[in-house]
Parts: sequence; structure tokens; C-alpha cells
Amino acid sequence: MKTELVVKELSTPELKDRLDVEKAELNRMKLNHAISPVENPNLIKKHKRTIARILTELRRREMAV
Repeated sequence: MKTELVVKELSTPELKDRLDVEKAELNRMKLNHAISPVENPNLIKKHKRTIARILTELRRREMAV
């Protein structure tokens, strides 16, 4: 998948920065969705999966060291 390739190509500091951005975006979307329904709720699922991919890649790199 495209997202998986992008995640694997990023350096560890870039992954940590991207993780912070994705978590902030997910929190923002959840708050907005609680107030009024989001146009496309599948975007929330997409952000959750991206966060999981980043965490998995960080863990894989941690175990390889």
C-alpha cells in the first residue's frame, strides 16, 4: 500500500513528528465529529490506521536495534 511505503521510507525522527501530527489531527476530527457529524467518517478510521502503521514501524525499528 502507498501509506506503508511512505512510512517505511521516513526516518525515525520524521516518523515521530508525523505521529504527533496524525494524533493531533485525529483528536481534532473526533472533537468535530462529536459536535457535528464529519462529512466522511472514514477519515477518522484512516487516521487511526496511519497511527497504528507508524507505531508498528517504530516498534519494528526498536526491536531491530
